[in-house]
Amino acid sequence: MLNSPRTVNDVMTHTAVAVGPEAPFKDIIALLDQWKVSALPVLEGEGRVIGLVSEADLLPKEEFRDSDPDRFTQMRRLTDLAKAGGLTAADVMTAPAVTVHPDATLAQAARIMAQRKVKRLPVVNAEGLLEGVVSRADLLKVFLRTDDAIAEEVGQEVVTPLFPSPAETVRVEVSDGLVTLGGRVRDTSLVPVAARLARAVEGVVDVRWDPTDVRTSGEGDQALRSNA
Repeated sequence: MLNSPRTVNDVMTHTAVAVGPEAPFKDIIALLDQWKVSALPVLEGEGRVIGLVSEADLLPKEEFRDSDPDRFTQMRRLTDLAKAGGLTAADVMTAPAVTVHPDATLAQAARIMAQRKVKRLPVVNAEGLLEGVVSRADLLKVFLRTDDAIAEEVGQEVVTPLFPSPAETVRVEVSDGLVTLGGRVRDTSLVPVAARLARAVEGVVDVRWDPTDVRTSGEGDQALRSNA
């Protein structure tokens, strides 16, 4: 197995800035600005994550600073109004925090972020203790992999097991993360399998089979045009 990023542990920031539940409102703002992050885990005890305080949690204080919301707004935004009067991290944090384990796949972390509409996830161990933080930007780092590294992994992890040489020769080309496969294959049913496996390689933007170059081995050498 090649050393491409595969889990949250591979891409997360291991040194995470955090605050305690009694951290003052203005200190939280200062830390966000100092470390150029959008959220901070809130810890208690030995480092157990009990919540997350984000820019969105802090903004109601400014939004409602000089306003007198009507009854409808008060009923609809009770949580935000409570946070507007908050003085500490415990007052304004979102709890419980949405977290992820370090052995989660990058796809699982991305899915959690999308479903829960968050930009950062505290990474915790089995005891709930903070081990780091993973952000959207961290997950996107896989697309910085070089084309050569992607081609090598697709060749070793996908092409070689499915299409052993010398009976079959499958070409792998990668340009800006787009994988193109072509060559001679015996079992054309493996074409969509290879496409699916190649698409799962970290850093791959998409996969296509070159219909002018993918051919069946044997008599006739008929060109294969796949819907993979």
